[in-house]
Amino acid sequence: MKTTSRKVIALAALILLSAASAVAGTPPEQQTMDKVRKELVTLPYFGVFDNLEYKVEGGTVTLYGQVVRPSTRSDAAKRVAKVEGVDRVINNIEVLPLSGFDDSIRAREYRAIFRSGSLYRYALGANPSIHIIVDRGRVTLEGVVSSQMDSQLAAIAARGVSGVFAVTNNLRVERKS
Repeated sequence: MKTTSRKVIALAALILLSAASAVAGTPPEQQTMDKVRKELVTLPYFGVFDNLEYKVEGGTVTLYGQVVRPSTRSDAAKRVAKVEGVDRVINNIEVLPLSGFDDSIRAREYRAIFRSGSLYRYALGANPSIHIIVDRGRVTLEGVVSSQMDSQLAAIAARGVSGVFAVTNNLRVERKS
């Protein structure tokens, strides 16, 4: 009986040590990247019509992308500046111009893309994996999909919306681990 309980305790200790070393083994830059990503995707007004990207180099974080609201741009920089390990934030996020024409295209693109085939699943959840960026009648699709076919379906649906001047498909296919 004592031998079995000792083995269980030893196994539990081994699991705890493995978990601790895995966390400690994560490079500091990767930890910073994970924290920055979390801060960006949890912004209150970050949505399907916004695109935020970032690059971490040492203690400097450079923010990129396009947003519909100016407050999203400033909130992103403020939140990232508070992340441990970040010394400097370069905010290169573009605020898209106010336009009723673009707003109309956004609504029609959303309906066209997320009603196409099985693409509705990419709109589920708080942070959709397909982002629709509309700038002066030009549409850019950003984000991640699970297959090349889904990427092509989204692009075809986007091109079918009237009033759109051009569509750029930057959707990336998720790597299977």
